[in-house]
Amino acid sequence: MLSIVLRDLRFSSAVVYQESLAAVFGNGLSTACVVNMGAQVTSIICVEDGVALPSTGVTLPFGGEDISRCLLWSQRHHQTWPPISTDPLLKPIDMLMLNKLKESYCQIRDGELDALALVHSYEDNMPAGAHKTRLTAINVPPMGVFYPPLLVPEEFPPPPRSWFHDYEDMLEDTWHTEFPRRSDMPDGLFLNSNGGSSMWENYPVFSKRLKKEENLGLAEAITSSILSTGRIDLQRKLFCSIQLIGGVALTSGLVAAVEDRVLHAIPPNEAIDTVEVLQSRSDPTFVSWKGGSILSVLDFGREAWIHREDWIRNGIHVGNGRKYKDSFFLQAQAMCYMNS
Repeated sequence: MLSIVLRDLRFSSAVVYQESLAAVFGNGLSTACVVNMGAQVTSIICVEDGVALPSTGVTLPFGGEDISRCLLWSQRHHQTWPPISTDPLLKPIDMLMLNKLKESYCQIRDGELDALALVHSYEDNMPAGAHKTRLTAINVPPMGVFYPPLLVPEEFPPPPRSWFHDYEDMLEDTWHTEFPRRSDMPDGLFLNSNGGSSMWENYPVFSKRLKKEENLGLAEAITSSILSTGRIDLQRKLFCSIQLIGGVALTSGLVAAVEDRVLHAIPPNEAIDTVEVLQSRSDPTFVSWKGGSILSVLDFGREAWIHREDWIRNGIHVGNGRKYKDSFFLQAQAMCYMNS
């Protein structure tokens, strides 16, 4: 991606930040449990004082598109879907239509919930059609984030996701890579697998592979992430500082459901009795971009910028120790990178 931005599109410089860190700054915070509910995966990680804690990372293999497919399956199950050919796996326009229906009508609320909706059909060699129908049980699909079996993967399977098991680890192996040494690099900053420098001796080393949980619900995943910090003061702060981002975060009733189910998922032996989801100060789908724009102009992030000439020359640039510690994974790699 950086090669496309810097070499092909010829931008003069670029900076890379971890999304959770950008989301926290975008909401005016420094500490929070960030729950990123995207289209295909849901990722959770805790941020303390502007530093992401890698040992708290959890990735769940479902997102907004799974809720949309569940909406289609449930309507066919209740025989309320029009007699049209709808295939979100083969026709992207059908997935867009289902996503629009999900965003407009699905919500988390007790009782029976129906809605009158307009369903569009896009048949081959035919003009687009519109069908008025009554959608039923539209509060069931979004509950699938808490109870993954509701997403009926055995009846309406999601597309293959071979990248799910390694997509977020694409840079972690460079921590143990022997970099060719540049002549202008000071001895104290040179990194290799046979030795380190004093600036790294006090840096906490975590397991860098995020945990992937295929059968865990959202409430249990959030609870597991926060409790893995191991400090009661930080745990209490994080349980009262849950931040939801991504398109699914806009689902009506989700905030109250997260607070209630996370509270009941906390083991009774833990001295925690309060759970709060923080109100987003901007659209949850764009808060990370807002935070990224803020981080990019702060003084401590200036050395994170990657310049086009350095990247094209296949060189290595290392920031100083304090700035390296200010982040984790991608932001850190932006300060110690090699274009291969």
